[in-house]
Amino acid sequence: MAARLTTRTSITGHGVWHPETVLTNEELCAAFNEFVRRDNARNAEAIAAGRQEPLRESTPDWIVKASGIVRRYVEDKTGLLDPERMCPNIADRSEDQLSIQAEYALNAGRRALDVAGRAGEDVDLVVLGCSNLQRMYPALAIEVQEALGAHGYGFDILLGCSAATGATQLASQAVQLGQAQCALVVIPELTTGHMNWRERDSHFIFGDASVALVVEPTDRARPGSWEILSTRMMSKWSNNIRNNKGYLDRCDPSTEHSIDKLFHQNGRRVFKDVVPLAARFISDHIAAHDLAPSQIARYWLHQANGSMNELIAKRILGRDATRTEAPIILDEYGNTASAGSLIAFSEYNADLPPGSYGVMASFGAGYSLGSLLLQRG
Repeated sequence: MAARLTTRTSITGHGVWHPETVLTNEELCAAFNEFVRRDNARNAEAIAAGRQEPLRESTPDWIVKASGIVRRYVEDKTGLLDPERMCPNIADRSEDQLSIQAEYALNAGRRALDVAGRAGEDVDLVVLGCSNLQRMYPALAIEVQEALGAHGYGFDILLGCSAATGATQLASQAVQLGQAQCALVVIPELTTGHMNWRERDSHFIFGDASVALVVEPTDRARPGSWEILSTRMMSKWSNNIRNNKGYLDRCDPSTEHSIDKLFHQNGRRVFKDVVPLAARFISDHIAAHDLAPSQIARYWLHQANGSMNELIAKRILGRDATRTEAPIILDEYGNTASAGSLIAFSEYNADLPPGSYGVMASFGAGYSLGSLLLQRG
């Protein structure tokens, strides 16, 4: 019999945090449609002359049909509901204050440490991953490390919507190598700031939330922890999901304020590319353990689009997945970028008995893909 594959590391704690403010589809569409009416009025002459296409309005029902999203948590909605602004109002903080993304990370990180029965001083590695960082340096992870009273080291990673699974894999590898004994993975996704709220096909997508995991050696894990049996990553170049905001943007005055500096995507192309790519990637990972897809009790998939998740799960299983097998959090949270699969894990794992298998998987810009095969201890 082949030796059982395992990393000898486990997820011993998990926690989710989100801001209190809720933004519904109805609120969002009311503000967006008022923006559309005003913009079309401002450009009425060009529209009448055929030089410009009029903007189209949005509806709550269309958003649900297109994405499965009903509402989302946001840091601020006063700016988002202002048709002249369409951007969250988030005040700058002085450099001697805790940054807002570090605050997000701490809020989730402390909850994950409580579940693991650990304190900040037990942490000797902080890996912070997300789709966009509010600054390039000093690393936000080091700021979180300081605020927790942790020791060891910390670093940030950027990998689009695979940043969370990527950060978890790096934490697991550090623990395997003996470089850390208690690693904290923090995913502070404050996504609403890089969203183009004036663009109909994507104005409803993102929400703000933070999630965290604690990764430790399995021999230190409490009963009920999730052993990480193996991990996989894959990347395949694609330009179909992009955000060009960076320090070089200001260097070309002619494009400094172009809308492509914010999140933009070719959504239909992404759907067509990612569904078969992710389904095969996850299926191959399961098969490497001589497991059948039906032996996986739960699939915690990336939460970008409800139809995409349903189709990927169907390709893996050969039939429609139930919501128990592949839970969806999009209706409540919206797309929280890389945090989605970890939030789904955190909220939908407690009912599974010891010995259960689960797959946590992400897929996003790059294209980048990551998966972790887990088993409950």
